Amino acid sequence: MTDASRAVLVLGGARSGKSAFAENLVLSGEGTAHYIATGRAWDDEMQDRISHHRERRGDGWTTHEEPLALTDVLQRLDQPDNVILVDCLTLWVTNLMMEEGRDVESAFSALVAHVGIARARIVFVSNEVGLGIVPENRMAREFRDHAGRLHQQIAAVAREVYFVAAGLPLRMKG
Repeated sequence: MTDASRAVLVLGGARSGKSAFAENLVLSGEGTAHYIATGRAWDDEMQDRISHHRERRGDGWTTHEEPLALTDVLQRLDQPDNVILVDCLTLWVTNLMMEEGRDVESAFSALVAHVGIARARIVFVSNEVGLGIVPENRMAREFRDHAGRLHQQIAAVAREVYFVAAGLPLRMKG
């Protein structure tokens, strides 16, 4: 981590309040608010979730929908006056895993390298998936393992890390 790291990692379970907390972090500071959405609307339920997030955010955000090339978008937006919310890393991991031939670990390395030198403030949201039972199938276990490794790498370079449960943030770092 460089002393200039401005990254924040917000972890939590499903419906824990992590996205709302992260949105408030972005809006409580100064700068232009950007939202990078990594989710894909594969079905009606996911489309409803995306719509709910859009409605809750309201105006004042520039939205970028990018399911795969996350680091490219972050590099393009890397200006000191930008505050970028990435929601969420676990959906990005899923997207990477679903793309045949994609080198997931290489994508992680590129992201972590950028975060360590980024001039923009970046707030990452991600689902903590390692607190439950061991998944029953190989792909789910690989997903859990990828997510856990990515969280460790981002937490290592982030200035602040929070864990959110029941809408309550616990500061873990910073």
